[in-house]
Amino acid sequence: MSAGISAGISAGDMAQLHRAAVQKEWVDYNGHLNVAYYVLIFDGATDAFMDAIGLTAERRDRDGNTLFTVEGHITYQREVHLGDELVCSVRLLGFDKKRIRFLTTMRHAKENYVAATMEWLHLHVDLKARKVTEMPSDILQTLGEILESQAGEAWPEEAGKSIERPEGMAL
Repeated sequence: MSAGISAGISAGDMAQLHRAAVQKEWVDYNGHLNVAYYVLIFDGATDAFMDAIGLTAERRDRDGNTLFTVEGHITYQREVHLGDELVCSVRLLGFDKKRIRFLTTMRHAKENYVAATMEWLHLHVDLKARKVTEMPSDILQTLGEILESQAGEAWPEEAGKSIERPEGMAL
């Protein structure tokens, strides 16, 4: 990412936006990270992304606006276990005045394999009115700069995936 992005976000920031280690209480009866905690880790990355684009906690408190998740899709690709260090990156897929679509990728910090991805769709909401509202111009500008800086990257294969009915599966 270029140094000229108004929020001061660097390529390294987007590539390692959030870090977490698998905790004992997050491990399930199968001996790996429980599905609920993938979402917890992805949510921490979303909070870091919000901060990076200027939707900080202070700004949310001051202006009364935030992002609501309206849709998400997870792909689980490889197990992670107790003590594994994980790092999340964000790829902005698109946005308009009221919506942001992005893909968060969770990697094993040491072995660098993709453990999971989560594609998100968020709406910008006025908390007082509880209605969707347009994002401030500086946030839109930052999102535009991020999208432009990522334009040369290959489209993630996980983006836009859905669950398809396998042939022969009973309905």
